Amino acid sequence: MKLQQHVYLMADYNQWMNQKTYEAVGTMGPEKMHEDKGAFFGSVFASLNHICVADTIWLKRFSAILQHYPAYEPIKQLAMPESLDEFLANNFNDLKDRRVLLDEALLEITSLLSDQELLQTVSYQNSKGVNANKTLFNLLMHVFNHQTHHRGQITTLLSQSGIDIGITDLVFIQPNVN
Repeated sequence: MKLQQHVYLMADYNQWMNQKTYEAVGTMGPEKMHEDKGAFFGSVFASLNHICVADTIWLKRFSAILQHYPAYEPIKQLAMPESLDEFLANNFNDLKDRRVLLDEALLEITSLLSDQELLQTVSYQNSKGVNANKTLFNLLMHVFNHQTHHRGQITTLLSQSGIDIGITDLVFIQPNVN
């Protein structure tokens, strides 16, 4: 499998899982959604928000490589979050709109990336000001893994609230080979 095919599979999986997650969270009332449950970012809403914040930060860091893609245009317009817990939206529907925008951009861009682009170096400073140089491929794998990590926390909180999100396994959407 080429790097691009793997990245696209991960973007597709993340979009699928984000849709399922937001659908399940949407069945909660706002009070329950914002209730501090002791997760890394407190509530279900704050955890969803954090994933969007992190994805926005990462996509902005990738601008040197991605800026020529039409699907990157909406990302250019987004402000760079100043902290990992900055609220990007005040309500669930606005946060869901941000999630959809990010997922659509990731899916479209990853469908077009070349393996050569995926092996390009992204130079950035992390949130503590430490310089780093990593390949776009490895950083995209981090983005998708980070989403999975926090969605796992959210699905646990949903389960504790009696909400079953259903199948979450990547293998469920992987195509069969002949």
